[in-house]
Amino acid sequence: EVRLRESGGGSVQAGGSLRLSCVASGYTYRSYCVAWFRQFPGKEREGLAGIYTGTESTFYESSVKDRFTISQDNDGNTLFLQMNSLTSADTAMYYCAADAEAKACYYDNLNAAEYDKWGQGTQVTVSS
Repeated sequence: EVRLRESGGGSVQAGGSLRLSCVASGYTYRSYCVAWFRQFPGKEREGLAGIYTGTESTFYESSVKDRFTISQDNDGNTLFLQMNSLTSADTAMYYCAADAEAKACYYDNLNAAEYDKWGQGTQVTVSS
């Protein structure tokens, strides 16, 4: 069974940093496409950054690319999202999601509909 589990959320002061982690398990593929999303109350999930675990090729939503960095560990089973210079506007639930067929990464696609496996999310709260 494919599972994704996020951690690392919490409360931080504006201007601070957090690093989110996403542990992926149960995949039979050696490489897949993983992305980070966030969701504000009452809003659709928005894509932030993606990575193809086979090559570590990354892509970003333009509004966060100067502050957020997606990466992975050597095995490609733990994904990270380093978030710097956080503001209250970054307060949201953060999710990692995966596309086992990796098609989303072919087109640098951060559309949530392209990802079929999701974690339960981790809350990030930034206080000003």
